[in-house]
Amino acid sequence: MKRDFLDLGDFDAARIGQLLALARELKAALRAGRAEPLLAGRSLAMIFQKPSLRTRVSFEMGMYQLGGHALYLSPDEIRIGERESVPDVARVLSRYVDAIMARVFAHAHVQQLAEWASVPVINGLSDYSHPCQAMADLLTILEKLGTLRDVRLTYLGDGNNVLHSLLVGGALMGMHVVGATPPDYCPDPDTVTLAEGLAEQAGGSIRLTHDPVAAVREADVLYTDTWTSMGQEEEAQRRNAAFPPFQINEELVAEGPSIAGIMHCLPAHRGQEITDPVADGPLSWLFDQAENRLHAQKAILVHVLEE
Repeated sequence: MKRDFLDLGDFDAARIGQLLALARELKAALRAGRAEPLLAGRSLAMIFQKPSLRTRVSFEMGMYQLGGHALYLSPDEIRIGERESVPDVARVLSRYVDAIMARVFAHAHVQQLAEWASVPVINGLSDYSHPCQAMADLLTILEKLGTLRDVRLTYLGDGNNVLHSLLVGGALMGMHVVGATPPDYCPDPDTVTLAEGLAEQAGGSIRLTHDPVAAVREADVLYTDTWTSMGQEEEAQRRNAAFPPFQINEELVAEGPSIAGIMHCLPAHRGQEITDPVADGPLSWLFDQAENRLHAQKAILVHVLEE
């Protein structure tokens, strides 16, 4: 049975813990100069509907470091779902490569790829979830704080794909996740219900609020993302009017005496969701977090491809 990696909700806490442990092992091996070619001769097709610095470089270098090969397919080369149907793309690529990573707009496209491909499919980002980013985030928090259980993570901003994956991933690992969003930008209710159930089982909690100041007062970690994602450009003016109270700035950080770190999945629109003094300050984990995309995704690649 092939192993897809589409959403963190498809896994239990034990499996997520195993992947995080593997990511730490692979990171340590790389830094010690003893990385093993665990995926020698294996190949990954990378489908991009949206451009990305971190996703492309981390997956491509991850496959290289593991002894495999990654093939970049730009938005104009396939136009998946337009020039060629998703099932046909899945079946053709399955004849050429050992796995598929897709960074897409519609989550349905990732699901269809997984349904029709005979090789593993990895969700590199969709409009619903960003599980690879969340794995890098969990790895970063684990490294910085030594544990995930009972860590208090506050996310401020849009109730988007990143928040969905943080809610589910944090719940699985026994964290206390707060989502602070404007009233019109709440996360998907079904995902919140799923996360609440997982958190109850793991001893964590999920809380939603529209009060950014109250949300940060008990936080160990603050997290934010862009206010307007690719594909939402027509909403930018309305969003820019709704989100300023949720900006992570020095004044808001001062409201949280327990804050140990600041996170952002990047790219950052400095001066909007986060200010320069915070992004570049002593509490910033932004670039450790970006680096960990490489190590977390190497663990995911080994998970889906190693026999």
